[in-house]
Amino acid sequence: MRFPPLVERVSGDGADAWVTHYHAAAARARGEDVLLLSIGDPDLGTIPAVIDRAIEQLRAGDIHYTPAAGRPALLEAIARLHHTRCGQSVSPENIVFVAGAQNALFVASMCLAGSGDEVITLDPMYTTYPATIEVSGARMVRAPTGAGFRPDLQALESRVNSSTRAILWASPGNPSGIILNERELEAIGRIAQQHDLWLIVDEVYAGLAPGGRVPSLAATLPERVVTISSLSKSHAMPGMRSGWLVGPRQFAAHAQSLAMCMLFGLPGFIQEAVITALSVADDAERRIRELCETRRAYLLAGLEGIAGIRAVPPDAGMFMLADVSDTGLSAHEFMLRLYEQERVSVMDGAAFGHQTRRFVRICFATDESTIDSACARIRRFCARLRG
Repeated sequence: MRFPPLVERVSGDGADAWVTHYHAAAARARGEDVLLLSIGDPDLGTIPAVIDRAIEQLRAGDIHYTPAAGRPALLEAIARLHHTRCGQSVSPENIVFVAGAQNALFVASMCLAGSGDEVITLDPMYTTYPATIEVSGARMVRAPTGAGFRPDLQALESRVNSSTRAILWASPGNPSGIILNERELEAIGRIAQQHDLWLIVDEVYAGLAPGGRVPSLAATLPERVVTISSLSKSHAMPGMRSGWLVGPRQFAAHAQSLAMCMLFGLPGFIQEAVITALSVADDAERRIRELCETRRAYLLAGLEGIAGIRAVPPDAGMFMLADVSDTGLSAHEFMLRLYEQERVSVMDGAAFGHQTRRFVRICFATDESTIDSACARIRRFCARLRG
């Protein structure tokens, strides 16, 4: 049987890098001694009030159809959080509630670009970006970053042509943890205005940035900016698949139409739980932010002095990149052999882009004993490489 080109476009780059993670996750589920530092799933539980609200609503029979864009009370709560974060005042007509930030990226891609169009992204980027952008038939164009993975603004602008429709980035970034500053955003905004481009901003880690905020163009260029966020990281709720898009009303109307034919509304009991989560957003985000700040320092100290490894501390988030090129191994080889010999699962940086091919990504949003054990095993592994 034959399949259309779509199935190739959605396979994405870097799929091999996830194989080790899946093996490690399966081994840990079997009870084996495996340390899983390859995915950002914090070891915090969801706030009890959120769980209680979901259960209460589920038992009350809140399992019927809901509005495609989300319930009005939920959209109002998202609007308040959005205004607190970036200063942009929006109404429910600017917002669509979807099944997580990944779903939001898919919707934005489908609504803003199509066959023959190009979307520029900053390299490195999250592993699903290539497939998510190109699912619509558009082409993804990588713009290299400079020292410390900061945007190379000249390189970015040089990628713009008559086919360019949007620029997409994450702040804080994944895997780099970089937060774009005001100067960088001002330059990107100027490029967008000059060439009539959309700006798609993935802020799923914004709640983990200092003070729970990142610099934003949403308030100054509201007609161009589409902001994506979710509660997966900031509230330790990845399994509830709760995310959203905020953008101009015409964009939101198109996004709602796509959500209608794809999702037909999300569970009411989940939406009510999200309203509860948003009512305690400050405390929830502070909790995960403090955990990540502490564990980031803990991992950095644990990796210090390991021969062949140079750690790069992030601005925010729950991941740290480590340059392993001095070990004599490629990042892919390092990932495979570290798991085979020491049962520690990390991610090959090549899955995130060309500029992280010498790096592995390590998640530090876990308990200190796991970080201790992982660092000891990495140290032992690297010492063995040195002979």
